[in-house]
Formats: sequence, structure tokens, C-alpha cells
Amino acid sequence: MPAQTDDIPPPEFGADQYPPELFDETTFWLFSLFWSVAWLAQVAFLIWMLIECLRKDPGRFLWFWVILFLQPIGPWIYFFIRWLPSSDFRLPKGMRRWSRGKELHRLEAAAMQIGNAHQFIQLGDALRETSHPARAGRAYGEALAKEPDNQQALWGASLVDFEQKKYESALPQLEQLLEIDPQYKFGDVSLLYGKTLFELGDRARARNHLEKHVERWRHPESLFLLATLEAESGQVAKARATLQAMLMDINGSPRAIARKHVLWKSKAHRLLRKLPRGERQS
Repeated sequence: MPAQTDDIPPPEFGADQYPPELFDETTFWLFSLFWSVAWLAQVAFLIWMLIECLRKDPGRFLWFWVILFLQPIGPWIYFFIRWLPSSDFRLPKGMRRWSRGKELHRLEAAAMQIGNAHQFIQLGDALRETSHPARAGRAYGEALAKEPDNQQALWGASLVDFEQKKYESALPQLEQLLEIDPQYKFGDVSLLYGKTLFELGDRARARNHLEKHVERWRHPESLFLLATLEAESGQVAKARATLQAMLMDINGSPRAIARKHVLWKSKAHRLLRKLPRGERQS
């Protein structure tokens, strides 16, 4: 029997000794695509944070260098420490439901134990903000049973009904609220009343209400809705003037406010393009 030696060459390591799926071309390109997308997303996030810092942050000269040189975590540090607390960003409703679970339990216990209208309103507000409209409606109903003229409860119940497209239920509550205080919520109640009339198909009352509303409150949504009603009735020149006034209001507002109304600005431009050149007499 021949003696074994140590100079037997080791077996060659080739692709055939490994699962072929680890080395095939598709897998390689998928990994390459993933890392390319991740890299581009990080670069875009870096640029966004740098722009936000330079435009808005009073401590920009310090934070600019934090973002730029502490890669890749610098932009994320700035996002959580500076940008997020100073913005009006809100978590999606699904995430808010998860993050506020303990608070909901506490508010439910307070409503059951104390049982005043105030506790039920707090519970209703939290339930509405976390996408529990049916339960929120019941909580506001309990509050109204105890205090029928409670403005917060009427407002909450109206919002829930409108969000659930129960316009017939929302309308009398909004009318009652406007009778108590026409300026409640700085015109938000008045705007919702006009939107409810619009959704109910009562175009004449909706237009009449919105014409009075925009004399006091220049919500972009109310101006757009009024222009829509004017266009529907054939008063194209009025609709165009209303939309142009809305755009002037937005363009003349502070930059932070103008950014919040970019959706209505876009809608106004689209409606202006659709309006015919001539005007039909109604």
C-alpha cells in the first residue's frame, strides 16, 4: 500500500461545489441593485437634510458639518434631534394607534370611573386620531348625553360623522355649533359646514355659505370649493377670479404656510386649465 504524502494538491474550489443560486447572475444583479438603491436613498436623504438645515435651522453652521461629516449617521442624528421636533410631521394613523395604546386604556378607564363629559371628549379625540371612528362617535355621544351643548363634543362628533360620510348626521350638529359660536375653531366649523352641504348636493346653500365664509376666512380649500361651484353654475370668470385670488393668497403667505397648501395650489392650477375661455350666463 503506497504511503500517503502531503503534496497531494487540494481540490480546486469551483462554483460547482456551492449551491449555484449563490453565484448566478440574477442574484448578483439583485444584490447590486439593492445596494445601489440604498446608496441613492441615503444620498437623497443627506441632500434633503442639508437643504432643510441651511434654510431653516438657526444653528445651521454647526449642524451642517454634523450632517456632512458624521456619515452615514449624521443626517439621521439631525433628523431626529432637530428636524422632527421642529416640524408638524405626524405619524400615520396606524402607527399612532400602536404608539398610543397605553394612553387609550388610561382614557377609557378615566371615562368609566369619572364619567364626566370632559373624560369622554378626551377619549373620543384620542380614538378619532388613532382611526377608531365608531368608538370615537360613541364617546362623543356619551359626552353630548351629559352636556348637549358642549362645543368640543359637537365638533368631534361632526368630524367623525363627516369622515364616515354620515353627512345627514353631521349637518345638524354643525348648525348647532355655528349657532352657539360662529367663529369656533377659527372658521374650521364654518368650512366643514360648507363641505357637508356640498357633499349632500345642496349646491345653492353651499355656495351661499361659502361666499360669506371667504369674506372672513381665506382657507384655500374654501376658495377652491367656491370656485368649483361657480364653474359648475357656468360663471367661469368668477371661478377664475376666485382661483387667482387663492393663488395670490398662497404665494403671498410665509414660506412655511405656503408649503402646507401646495396641494390646493396644484388643484387650482389644474382647474384653471380646465376652465373654458368664454363664460356662459347662468
